[in-house]
Amino acid sequence: MRATSGSPSGGAKDIVTRINLGRNGKAMRSTRHTDKRRVDFTGSQGEKLAARLDLPEGSIKAYALFVHCFTCGKESVATARISKMLTQHGIGVLRFDFTGLGESDGDFSNTNFSSNVEDLVCAANHLRENFAAPQLLIGHSLGGAAVLAGAKQIPEVCAVATIGAPAEPSHVRHLFGDSQVEIQDREAPVQIGGKTFLVRRQFLEDLALQPQRERISSLRLPLMVVHSPADEIVGIDNARIIFETARHPKSFISVDGADHLLRKRRDAQFVADIVASWASRYLA
Repeated sequence: MRATSGSPSGGAKDIVTRINLGRNGKAMRSTRHTDKRRVDFTGSQGEKLAARLDLPEGSIKAYALFVHCFTCGKESVATARISKMLTQHGIGVLRFDFTGLGESDGDFSNTNFSSNVEDLVCAANHLRENFAAPQLLIGHSLGGAAVLAGAKQIPEVCAVATIGAPAEPSHVRHLFGDSQVEIQDREAPVQIGGKTFLVRRQFLEDLALQPQRERISSLRLPLMVVHSPADEIVGIDNARIIFETARHPKSFISVDGADHLLRKRRDAQFVADIVASWASRYLA
């Protein structure tokens, strides 16, 4: 399903203030504006999905689509920080809430990995129809698996970057713990990150059907795999599998000491800088 046209609601700007030292040694204030717009579009299940479009102050070199981690959202620390930091490199970034999460409409229990990929494609369609198609896809955790799965459905994509991504979407099953037995029967509530989500059997069945390694091996796009050796949620071995399965051109960056959610600002800044620098070789 293609996304319907949605109008940005205003052009409110986030103001980032920098402190510089003048010739006399006194602090001088300079401001840099990041245009952050709220937009919405129709998702794969016909529901309205909420999004943010972060735009640089000057000219836009290219657009990127940032896909958040499992049960997170567009305002999660890594998603929001990296998206805003990418605007410093002239990249406009669309980040959105999957169906049933954050400010988006819909029922989470009716979603699965396949519907997430479809939502991603709807987001790309919205960018294409209202701004410009995304040339760069960035996915965090399960969002990384989603961009690997959906990249071929967006012909304008020139490069893909994953951050802390699992080699297989089914990796998220470990978050369900003992509830998997109940889920297999029908459904069960699951606690993730302090929130309760209703997970149904169809979610597990959909995970089992994903040909992820085939998708990675046939990607044929420049790929950057970003991962932390200290990641306790998605182990570093997942990065090895993705990297070894993918074909060249491919790159691997180790974010030493970072946690899975990239809570430290310096880690998010490092990832944003390295992804932007790497992607600049491929962006038109």
